[in-house]
Amino acid sequence: MLRPKKKISKREIKEDKLVSSYFEATSWYEQNKKLVSTVITGVIILVVIAVVVRNNIVSNNEQAQVELAKVMPYFDRGNYEGAMNGIPQENIRGLTAIVNDYGSTGAGEYAKFYLAGACYATQRYDNALEFYLDVDVDDELIQSSALAGAAACYEVKGDRSNAAQYFERAAQFGKSNPLAPEHLHHAAMNYAAAGNKEKAIALLQKVKKDYPTSQLARDIERYIAQVNS
Repeated sequence: MLRPKKKISKREIKEDKLVSSYFEATSWYEQNKKLVSTVITGVIILVVIAVVVRNNIVSNNEQAQVELAKVMPYFDRGNYEGAMNGIPQENIRGLTAIVNDYGSTGAGEYAKFYLAGACYATQRYDNALEFYLDVDVDDELIQSSALAGAAACYEVKGDRSNAAQYFERAAQFGKSNPLAPEHLHHAAMNYAAAGNKEKAIALLQKVKKDYPTSQLARDIERYIAQVNS
């Protein structure tokens, strides 16, 4: 007499699948263990490299901060040549060396901003423009000042159209930029000089509307008349 077949439970089916999956995985590993080992080693190497790079960036940033602090008094006193080139006899490195060695760090970016200012002050306008355009910092006021610095370089070089655009961009940085009215005024004057009087008047009216308590707003009608003359 035939015995009725034993009904296989869901649990047994699940366990059987797990066993099958285990043996399949084991078999695959035996066939590909060299590849697996290579991949794991590669991941470990990448992690190690990432840690080393991060530590180097932190170390370089700290070194840049130290060197920047030493040279800034010369910049503040208007000794721009000393600030740019350093004072070797006092073991002080200049902004140029700091930017060359640590330009990709946070402190290096600030050094770049001040190097641009020193270049502008010594009439190296092409160099100043290059550094101003390359500044990349989180501080919105510094970033705005860098854009305004680039605008000033374009202005002194006679490129009024670019000067206007960069002054306008400088005004848009920061929610409470105290220099925004001034940047907008400079943008307007440069747009007017470039032949775009309509844009110039629109920016002057923006100063009056958005910054009504500023000194520039109180004199805005005079500037509009100047543009229209």
